[in-house]
Amino acid sequence: MNNPIPYGRQHITEEDIAAVVSTLKSDYLTQGPKITEFEEAFANYVGSEYAIAVSNGTAALHLCAMALNIQPGDKVITTPITFAASANCVRYCGGEVVFADIDPDTYLLDIDNVRKLLEAEPKGTYKGIVPVDFAGRAVDLEAFKKLAEEYDLWIIEDSCHAPGGFFTDSKNQKQFCGNGNFADLAIFSFHPVKHIASGEGGMITTNDEKLYEKLLQLRTHGIVKQDNKYQNSIDFAVGSSVSSDEVENYPAWYMEMQDLGYNYRLTDFQAALGNNQLKRADEGIVKRRALASKYKNAFENKNFLKGQSGVIEGHAYHLFILEVENRFGLYNYLRENKIFAQIHYIPCHLMPYYRDLGWQEGDLPVAEQYYKNCISLPMFPTLTEDEQEFVIDKVNSFYED
Repeated sequence: MNNPIPYGRQHITEEDIAAVVSTLKSDYLTQGPKITEFEEAFANYVGSEYAIAVSNGTAALHLCAMALNIQPGDKVITTPITFAASANCVRYCGGEVVFADIDPDTYLLDIDNVRKLLEAEPKGTYKGIVPVDFAGRAVDLEAFKKLAEEYDLWIIEDSCHAPGGFFTDSKNQKQFCGNGNFADLAIFSFHPVKHIASGEGGMITTNDEKLYEKLLQLRTHGIVKQDNKYQNSIDFAVGSSVSSDEVENYPAWYMEMQDLGYNYRLTDFQAALGNNQLKRADEGIVKRRALASKYKNAFENKNFLKGQSGVIEGHAYHLFILEVENRFGLYNYLRENKIFAQIHYIPCHLMPYYRDLGWQEGDLPVAEQYYKNCISLPMFPTLTEDEQEFVIDKVNSFYED
């Protein structure tokens, strides 16, 4: 292979480019109609009542933490096998992150370990859970919701890896990631290596109208622009000697900053790109599942598929992960052959920042053992048959030599 093969790659079509160019020629580059269009289409795609477009997945997590009113000292449980933002959003608000170990067969947050943490402390000690649909595999949120209700916890579902993914509930119904039926809030990312790319970008979904309204406010500096929500008087807003008896409504220019929010908005041209990509999201899922099936068939006789074996219904396959011996050697060998595999992830609790907060090796043995062996192979819809065969051949040849 002459061209390098990354672990992930965006797919930009002429239709995507045309959608962006059309928006660039329009009257709005930001805060325009493409935002609402994308939000409504995405909510319909995942089956939620509301969707709020934001600047990136980290911003989405931060806004969720703020909307749920995380306070300094509040304890929140999450997984160590995720991008650091899943945990950092709690720290942004001064909360305390408590990591629970993963299930070795799914790589997802282990609900039994979460229950042990909850049972070890008085009710009220913990405020919430941030489960992650890691690699594209959907968390059983029905089970987590039952546990959360028992301990009066909220749930933020981190679905950055899993738009279009789903689990099957106790009534044999498909529950799509981010549909709002079990989690209070869910978040998605539109980074270039994700299923839907908008350069940068993110989305929050929910079925809770109050949280939705709060998020809209926090997304734009905490500013309110609705007459019925203003706190200052009309007299103050008008700012002149005109009597309030002569003025029925607040002036058109008026607005109020009622909370300390952020500028976490998405632009219209990013929304146009994301919305156009959304139209072929299902096509991408089909291709990812086909690639995963081929990888599984290629490695089924090797002991590489610990968390990938069997039929995994609803998996969105953002990543395809092997667990191998001599991971370091394989990683370098693949790079020598222009295959740029990646490692997902260094356990969050062993990052220096979290070590400084008291976490240490041995705290989460399953996650730590997983990290020693994991490697993510190239997985994206435009990966060609020849490219995938080349990847498979090089993995096999490394262990056969």
